[in-house]
Amino acid sequence: STRQHVSNIQVMQNFDRSRYTGRWYAVAKKDPVGLFLLDNVVAQFSVDGSGKMTATAQGRVIILNNWEMCANMFGTFEDTPDPAKFKMRYWGAAAYLQSGNDDHWVIDTDYDNYAIHYSCREVDLDGTCLDGYSFIFSRHPTGLRPEDQKIVTDKKKEICFLGKYRRVSHTGFCESS
Repeated sequence: STRQHVSNIQVMQNFDRSRYTGRWYAVAKKDPVGLFLLDNVVAQFSVDGSGKMTATAQGRVIILNNWEMCANMFGTFEDTPDPAKFKMRYWGAAAYLQSGNDDHWVIDTDYDNYAIHYSCREVDLDGTCLDGYSFIFSRHPTGLRPEDQKIVTDKKKEICFLGKYRRVSHTGFCESS
């Protein structure tokens, strides 16, 4: 079967959080169950003097069926024994956006162009992911470079999310607010 045991998913080796900092544009995403950021998703990662990583993210959401707004999120990262695997606690400006504790795994990145993020929210009894989400990040709002596309496609297969992503557009919706 094409379902991968979550515990066998390979993450970025020798992950360097200081090189991961800065602005990333989500260019594709696989959604979880429930309400989520729709598009115009931009994340900004920072590392403080003690090495702790935090992030802010914003994106367009629709709440109450038809009210469009730009949601601002803030997240703090807790280290785990694997440097590329974090526990992320996040808070949304909109009370409607659930806040919680998610995994934030960096599957792969070259730090300068692309990064593949993965989060499994619920592991099935057989060890595969029942509910998860993923972002494909680019340093450029225009998307991935052709040479990064193949790497990203291979990684989508490895995490069993191939064909489950949708494009994230950047229309400037959150910039005006």
